[in-house]
Amino acid sequence: MLRWPLHWQIVVGMLAGVGVGLVIASLEAEQAAVAAEVCQRLGGLFLRLLKMVAVPLIVTSLATGVLGLGGPAGLGRMFSRTLVYYLGTSMLAILTGLVAVNLLRPGLGTGLPAAEPTAEAARPVGIIEMLFSQIENLIPANPLAALVEPNFLSIIAFTLAFAIFALLCGGRVADGVRGAAETGFAVMMRMTSAIIRLAPVGVLFLVAHVTATQGAAMFQALGWYLLTVTLALVVHATLTLPAIVWLVARRDPWRYARAMAPALLTAFSSASSNATLPLSLACAEERGGVRNRTASFVMPLGATINMDGTALYEAVAVLFIAQVYHGHSLPLSGQVAVALTALLASVGAAGIPHAGLVMMAIILQAVGLPAEAQGMILAVDRVLDMGRTAVNVWSDACGALVVDTLVPAEDADILTAGDAGA
Repeated sequence: MLRWPLHWQIVVGMLAGVGVGLVIASLEAEQAAVAAEVCQRLGGLFLRLLKMVAVPLIVTSLATGVLGLGGPAGLGRMFSRTLVYYLGTSMLAILTGLVAVNLLRPGLGTGLPAAEPTAEAARPVGIIEMLFSQIENLIPANPLAALVEPNFLSIIAFTLAFAIFALLCGGRVADGVRGAAETGFAVMMRMTSAIIRLAPVGVLFLVAHVTATQGAAMFQALGWYLLTVTLALVVHATLTLPAIVWLVARRDPWRYARAMAPALLTAFSSASSNATLPLSLACAEERGGVRNRTASFVMPLGATINMDGTALYEAVAVLFIAQVYHGHSLPLSGQVAVALTALLASVGAAGIPHAGLVMMAIILQAVGLPAEAQGMILAVDRVLDMGRTAVNVWSDACGALVVDTLVPAEDADILTAGDAGA
């Protein structure tokens, strides 16, 4: 199996994990709990290895990419195109979710108990506070502390600022910083490549834990809800994003998906886009042909603020809860409020497991629903979290390819001829 492509090794690991999880689930409750915890901890070791390289890889990769742009003008053009892509695909994901939930109406006739209204439903929506908190994170009071936490938005902002001012210094200063960044990046990529080889084993234990702990009974009442979210995620991942890649980047989206397969499968297993980031960068650059200067800028930023799958999931979940709670779908005005709030909330969702649940409370408040109403969907959140994380990572990867295509066409005066094209 060692000679198989990495993505097939990971698939085998996932299938083996399902088998191991089913065996564990058949044991007595106490034994099953112990075995599931062992799988979780062993899988957690693989995630710790990925997190270990994430921060230094982001810093060196982002610095290398920015210093390779040649000046702030090139960075500004790349940022504008990246932001347009992020906002556009997130809104398309939300609209896909709204269409799916209005067509299937998963919340009607479920028999689930509706939560009673509480005083929390009348609280002012916290979206402004959340966005201002993100702005504060852009200015770390202590950059070294941001590395320790880690606070990815603070790390990205400070690294961008440091690289830009190194460019402004020019001369030996810029050359020295560029050389250090390139040296560090080469070391981190070699280290990341070594860790990636452990992905099949790590995925096996992660999937085994999920399979062993998620019972089948909880899926019965929420079956239509699961189907609605899954269908919307599949449409966005297999139709919307590939269409953008094909129309804008003029690349075969399925071939690019195969190149990104190790990262996508790891994202699905770990439910963490930040933990998957080192693997995503390696796949995009080494297997997908995306230039380092593009991938190192677009993908770390995307892992922090671009959450297509999370935005889609939140829109579907809130409308599902409204259907259960009210017995009918929200009116158009309420759905518009859900769409806009979900777009803003997805920007603030951190790339960690279950972050969407934190942001969902804000959307529920925006349409007058109690925050505790999301308790009715917690039973299946872990499974859906895996799917939406994979979509988040796939959107970041597609964004890197699209921006990589757009930037050299307009920045030929900045980029060297040898770097044009992916």
